[in-house]
Amino acid sequence: MADQQPGHPRKVRTSVKGPLMFSAFWAVVAFLAVVIFASGGSARAPRFDLAFTAAGIAFIVTLVIAAMLSMSHKENAEHLGKGSGVNLSSAPKPSHGFGGPGPQGPASAPDDQENPGDR
Repeated sequence: MADQQPGHPRKVRTSVKGPLMFSAFWAVVAFLAVVIFASGGSARAPRFDLAFTAAGIAFIVTLVIAAMLSMSHKENAEHLGKGSGVNLSSAPKPSHGFGGPGPQGPASAPDDQENPGDR
């Protein structure tokens, strides 16, 4: 949290509002799913006790997961985005040994000259 300045709003990653809203959304989804499916039909009363339990569990689990993910976030070092990496371009480069002009040295010997060691 050292990168926060007083008087400025917090970043999304360090704000508390995002993970709370995310967890509340999944708690509501779990509540509705359990209230609909746990009753066992329209002839029976809805099971609000199970729905509130499922909503609480969903809220706590998603909040813990969001907190752990936000704590494990680390910005990349500045030098990683600069320089010449191997995979910056897919264009063939002569320095890689393919796609460039052939060897610049002397021409190779013709095939009709035999090596004396082959006889």
